[in-house]
Amino acid sequence: MKKIFLATAILGLTLFGNAVSADVAVQSKEEVQGTWKLKTTKNSLTDRRPITREDTWVFEGGKVTILHIPREGTYYDQPPVNYEIDNGKLKVEILGGSRFDLYTVVEKSDKNMTLKGKFGDYYFFEKK
Repeated sequence: MKKIFLATAILGLTLFGNAVSADVAVQSKEEVQGTWKLKTTKNSLTDRRPITREDTWVFEGGKVTILHIPREGTYYDQPPVNYEIDNGKLKVEILGGSRFDLYTVVEKSDKNMTLKGKFGDYYFFEKK
């Protein structure tokens, strides 16, 4: 009896938890425009070990430039790539091809933004 009750409670919390977390539908490029410092990333919202990041994403004029990306003891900047808003999601071109990364805006305010990547990873930004 206890196992059935526990399973029912977990199922109910899972369904309720999914209903509560609503994504932010972005309507225009201007909503994300500006310079955003990527502070941390996580593999999931419950991940206890966030990864500290040092890069900065600049959204300007329909392009995004990622600056100050650490690599092998030094830093580099990625050339600008196109981005667009597609069905309320952020669609960022992958450098050198016709493929795109798709990000869902989970949370957005004047100072903070959280993006969820297509593989479930989370990106936590602060506006500069």
